Amino acid sequence: MKVLLKWICTAAVVLWALPAAAYDTQAKAAFILDQTTGTVMLNKNGDDAVPPASMSKLMTLLMTFEAIRDGRLQWNEKLRVSQHAMNYGGSTMFLDITDRVTVEDLVRGVIVLSGNDASAVLAEAMSFDGTEAGFAIMMNQRALELGMKNSTFANSNGWPNPRQRMSMRDLVTLSDIMIRDFPSYYPMFAEREFKFDNRAPSNTQNRNPLLSLGIGADGLKTGHTREAGYGLVGSAKKGDRRIIFAITGLDSAGARAEEAERIVAWAFRQFAARTIGEEGEELAQAQVWMGAERTVGLTIKGVPQILVPVTATEQMTTTMEYKGPLEAPIAKGDVLGELVIKAPGLPDARVPLVAANDVARGGFLPRIRTAAQVILAKLNGGLAGGT
Repeated sequence: MKVLLKWICTAAVVLWALPAAAYDTQAKAAFILDQTTGTVMLNKNGDDAVPPASMSKLMTLLMTFEAIRDGRLQWNEKLRVSQHAMNYGGSTMFLDITDRVTVEDLVRGVIVLSGNDASAVLAEAMSFDGTEAGFAIMMNQRALELGMKNSTFANSNGWPNPRQRMSMRDLVTLSDIMIRDFPSYYPMFAEREFKFDNRAPSNTQNRNPLLSLGIGADGLKTGHTREAGYGLVGSAKKGDRRIIFAITGLDSAGARAEEAERIVAWAFRQFAARTIGEEGEELAQAQVWMGAERTVGLTIKGVPQILVPVTATEQMTTTMEYKGPLEAPIAKGDVLGELVIKAPGLPDARVPLVAANDVARGGFLPRIRTAAQVILAKLNGGLAGGT
């Protein structure tokens, strides 16, 4: 009886002949996501907690956007500049303690100018105790809530600190959330210039090297320190597809630019999003235990898309997996198993299989028939195994 209920049914079908599609990045750590299908295209040390440099400003920006959405900050609200914020070096807006700067200007100062001082001003305004250190505590809590398991923060801007660490996966997760949840704010990441009060003529240009190339790039943030090397969290969109990636540990700004451009070209040229079947299309029949019907149809809910390589040298297969026979009653739409799609160079895509129809629990006769089948199976097994 236990054996009958636990076997796995599989059916493999060759769909296309496809190539292995490996990518060898020069970055020390990298993570590439196809946002459209949710496919992880590359993970090289992507879960390692490494110095994020200014890429960690994305966390401050997300929390700023959330505060604006929730009414805790206003775009036109003017914030004071503390001595602590003014003292930051590196890339800045050249703010001083006499300034009162709007949230909108500060956000652009962080996105376009990578202002360490602007990031600290925003952090102090949102902090529970008015300090950047207090805001770092809030950042750590929010990171856990967002499922960012390999990120810890000591400041708002990525200033070198042994407790300031993020993984490339976490940076992509953060960017994915920002793009999805704040589509009206996201276009700010594509702005290539911001002249704040004509105060810093040497720091008016966005450092993202992809924005001027016409390849669909529209965000997000660069980063560089001596410890971290050169890094970039980038995103690009072509047609209905969007990719998000994070790289770090490059030796120069030129190497960062070259590697980022290569990633975008590879992701869009070598792969395409494809729709699986049609909604409601029955893919197979699964056996049913103790049901008014002996089988139930298996189908896919909705019209999901998967990522596939575009050229043809190796096989791509699908496998339908479920634990069966399935026990009645079964309701239409119940998840009964998975359609597993294997493509060379990509992780398996798993799409839920659902019941195409209702199957009621069987009456007296179907139960008698099922019991008889079990008894016969045991007898046959016993006879086959006797000596």
